Amino acid sequence: MKKKIILLGTSWPFRGGGIATFNERLAKAFAENGDEVIIYTFSLQYPSFLFPGKTQYSDQPAPPDLNIKIKVNSVNLFNWIKVGREIKNIKPDLLLVRYWTPFMAPCLGTIARIARKNKHTKIIAIADNIVPHEKHFFDDTLTRFFTNSCNGFVTLSQTVLNDLKRFRPNAPMLYTLHPLYDIFGKSVTREKAISQLKLNPAFRYLLFFGFIRDYKGLDWLLEAFGDEKLRKFPIKLIVAGEFYTSSEKYLQIIKEKNLEEHVELRIGFIADQDIANYFGAADIVVQPYKTATQSGVTQIAYHYNKPMLVTDVGGLGEIIPDGKVGYVVKPNPKAITAAIYDFYEKDRNQFFTDNVIAEKEKFSWGTLVETIELVLEKSMKK
Repeated sequence: MKKKIILLGTSWPFRGGGIATFNERLAKAFAENGDEVIIYTFSLQYPSFLFPGKTQYSDQPAPPDLNIKIKVNSVNLFNWIKVGREIKNIKPDLLLVRYWTPFMAPCLGTIARIARKNKHTKIIAIADNIVPHEKHFFDDTLTRFFTNSCNGFVTLSQTVLNDLKRFRPNAPMLYTLHPLYDIFGKSVTREKAISQLKLNPAFRYLLFFGFIRDYKGLDWLLEAFGDEKLRKFPIKLIVAGEFYTSSEKYLQIIKEKNLEEHVELRIGFIADQDIANYFGAADIVVQPYKTATQSGVTQIAYHYNKPMLVTDVGGLGEIIPDGKVGYVVKPNPKAITAAIYDFYEKDRNQFFTDNVIAEKEKFSWGTLVETIELVLEKSMKK
């Protein structure tokens, strides 16, 4: 049965990245399912002084096949009331809210509470995080305010589902796998990628990709990569992404470990059209996170048939079968070094790649849509 859906969360005109890219791709999946979808995105997402990067905004045109309304001011109570009343009057069957940080709880929770007063609209949250990576004393209060505004939940890792049960143990909730990011273009050959990125073809490359924040463990990776036993291999590390924290300690490790000739720093926001080249150039994608729930980077790696090395934190190990498509290692530099050494010493690239191709079949946007619909059905019975 065709549904009217409003998806409340980040999308264009904000830059592509995990959440915006996910929301736009999910809207297309619902449209392919025959549903009517409107995205309500932000007019102001973060005040500039709270945003760690250079810019929040995309330099690309609006997606031509999506209905996007620029409506929500994250720090203006009067705006929340206005948007909530507007959605209440539209009476969508489903208000699907993307929740990833307690900062957004007052805004999203207020809109949801007003919208559901029409006695028709159900509120389902897709929760990326319930316990944030960088914690504050008020997080639980804000998260409880938001979760109490919802009828049901979908999470993308078992870890988040377990966290959620502490706040709403009796609410309908399901966990499903994060779908593949399949919108960044087709794979390119290593040779073409190396040429496009102006890299030296005599070396093999590992890739650390995405926004650089302290919890993502780049310092561990640099320390691991500085181990002298890795110098027997003609390998380099590509660090591709924008610093969302101070770069000082990372640059210091590079200097102390004499890694200037072994690390390719491609610092800045990586545009969508360049992503295929970075993954095409890499033998393996490394995510040495200190804390995690799930990561969109793994889903890009799956799309491009790339083996992965992840630390055993949060939900990362749930979707990376250890020894089959890559490595799930203890969260410390020595374990990361050992995995990198094993990968090149035993030439595991082709073995892992073949298994990635088989494993990725389980990650589909249709499965996510079906999971949301199941939670919606359960919420209607409560």
